[in-house]
Amino acid sequence: MMLSTVTVLVAFIFQGCFAKVDLPALPYDYKALEPIISSKTLEFHHDKHHAKYVATTNSMITEDSGLSDAPLEEIMKQSYGKNAGLYNNAAQAWNHAFYWNCMKKKGGGKPTKQKKLMSLIKTSFGSFDAFLEEFSNAANTAFGSGWAWLVFDSETGQLMVTKTIGAENPMNVNPNWAPLLTCDVWEHAYYLDYQNLRPTYTESFLSKLVNWDFVAANLETASAKSSTQEVGSEL
Repeated sequence: MMLSTVTVLVAFIFQGCFAKVDLPALPYDYKALEPIISSKTLEFHHDKHHAKYVATTNSMITEDSGLSDAPLEEIMKQSYGKNAGLYNNAAQAWNHAFYWNCMKKKGGGKPTKQKKLMSLIKTSFGSFDAFLEEFSNAANTAFGSGWAWLVFDSETGQLMVTKTIGAENPMNVNPNWAPLLTCDVWEHAYYLDYQNLRPTYTESFLSKLVNWDFVAANLETASAKSSTQEVGSEL
């Protein structure tokens, strides 16, 4: 049964809490990704970890911050490099919401139906296998806790793989980078199911879980935005 939307409301009982960032429901049932990711992992990961990041973000927005009505991406942009506590929690709230949608039941493998995406992967990396190797390496070598990403670079029109440590999001590292796909490699994402075998989790994510429809849709959005910006710069 699909989870109902859980909303983290403004908690006025905490002084200085003026924001309203929502905790989105998972886009599938707790058991949908089994046996790759267990229902127990999803319950703890979404209902405890993700929920905590959302609640903490809300609690850190003050009345005079100018962010009480700001969307999550704007909170991230304004706090990056200025307020580490707020940025880390806001970015983790965004990263997790994005990560859930990067997966689906019976996903993974090659994006054979997403022809534009597949073509750009081959152009950018040389082959799909080369992409898999680069993405896996990023995920498996992120020291401690972090994220592996596939991004669209609007400056080059190509795809690239990058990794971030902690909560950092690539669109804050480089405004030309639009996230298309991410794999959470914080231990709470996989430890109950894989213990310390991160490479096994990464391989399973890529071969059995990736939602290529979501990735392709993100590419369409990023490409359209890039084209609009190019037209605007020529006027």
